[in-house]
Amino acid sequence: MRQEPSSPSDGSVVSTGLDPLNYILDGGYAYNRVHLIEGEPGSGKTTLGLQFLLAGRDAGERCLYITLSESRDELLHVARTHGWDMTGVDIFELVPPELSLDVDREQSIVYSSDLELGETVNMVMEAVSKVEPTRIVFDSLSEIRLLAQGPLRFRRQLLALKHYFAQRGCTALFLDDLTQTEDDLSLHSLAHGVVRLEQIALPYGSERRRLRVYKMRARAFRGGFHDFVIRRGGLQIFPRLTAVAHPDTGFIDRLASSGIEELDTLSGGGLDYGTTTLIIGPSGSGKTTLSLQYVFAALERGEKALFVSFDETERVFMRRAAGMDLDLSDHVAAGRLCFRQVDPGELSPGELTGIIRDQVERVGATVVVLDSLSGYQLAMPEEQHMLLQMHEVVTYLNQQGVLGLLVLTQAGMIGTMQSPVDLTYLADSVMLLRFFEADGAIRRVMSFLKRRMGPHEGTLREFRIDSGGIRVGPQLTGFRGVLTGTPEYGGSAALLTNRDES
Repeated sequence: MRQEPSSPSDGSVVSTGLDPLNYILDGGYAYNRVHLIEGEPGSGKTTLGLQFLLAGRDAGERCLYITLSESRDELLHVARTHGWDMTGVDIFELVPPELSLDVDREQSIVYSSDLELGETVNMVMEAVSKVEPTRIVFDSLSEIRLLAQGPLRFRRQLLALKHYFAQRGCTALFLDDLTQTEDDLSLHSLAHGVVRLEQIALPYGSERRRLRVYKMRARAFRGGFHDFVIRRGGLQIFPRLTAVAHPDTGFIDRLASSGIEELDTLSGGGLDYGTTTLIIGPSGSGKTTLSLQYVFAALERGEKALFVSFDETERVFMRRAAGMDLDLSDHVAAGRLCFRQVDPGELSPGELTGIIRDQVERVGATVVVLDSLSGYQLAMPEEQHMLLQMHEVVTYLNQQGVLGLLVLTQAGMIGTMQSPVDLTYLADSVMLLRFFEADGAIRRVMSFLKRRMGPHEGTLREFRIDSGGIRVGPQLTGFRGVLTGTPEYGGSAALLTNRDES
């Protein structure tokens, strides 16, 4: 039986069929109200509408899809591509006669080209009266607009539909494909809520999709753009990350050891959980390797970690670890380590934050590595927007008590270095890596420039990377200008030699 509203102004929430969209809308759509879903063709409106109806069917409600733009077969084909069974969802089809060559079509099919606007609306009302649905998707308003041949008549007919649906206790989605050249803001005033879906083509890489809630009366929805993708199974929405929406777990008085005594001494005993460390240096200086060392030490302590790489494949990553005598296979098999190789041309910033949230909140990752921010910048070329989003990511990780490691590659190898973006103010700790030349060989040096949570060594230490892992030497003395890459030697500092010579 049709569900009756508790009152004409019932404002209870109705699930959208997608948990992330429910989160964005602060619960879902408003019961017994009309909502406008607008977007250009291909933006995902039909898929969003079908998911709304399927959620209602699964909850035992009567659901009706009214289509003036697609045939029943087309809708069923869309559902099959997502693996959905539309049994239990009524489809009322209005198609032009030239689209049908079958004289034995079902009687539920009415040819809209033979009807005036008023007759079309009346047929829709009759279908609603027959099915008695609590959820309706009306696809689309463009055909009604064409039949109306004028904004006044168009608005009057939509008002008639809106009031009729309200009398029947229906929660309705009106789909509009924005085929007219200018936004019809009168639709916004009619609807209780407005959600716009957008599809953006970039100069390189796949298209980006995002949605924005324009309005939702009497509801504190989460504004701004939220990225989403359409994959088998429907829309996957990634709500914009706002750190303030997630509770702060409080200060965690615990240090993350690297497993290397000299490195921990340099950092003041280890890195603090609930802080973010920026590892910065030229390409090949050992940034990823140092991050891997901290990850491996955490895994050996029984923790879980997420390693997001923009620059190398999982095969290369595992081979790198094996070359340092770090066996990650057991940790991967046990689900303690999640390595995600991402393509900045295919991954949206929202999907990246969705991966991070999933691993932290669902899996329980305590260490998160982003390698590198140079690749992330390609996914979000607007530098100002990247800084804002990284601020939210860093704050979120800190509030969850996670150790964050951000890798940033500087331009240049020796001498003057230049960073593509300045993130040092966001990081709680900054580790600087450099090449320098001494005794006719290229060597590596590290230093901690910053640590907010406590003291650290203000020294330079040479380090080596070989088949036995990372070796960190004592304080490097007797040199001036090491960080410039062309130091002057004025003492008797002991430099690291090959492991078999030590």
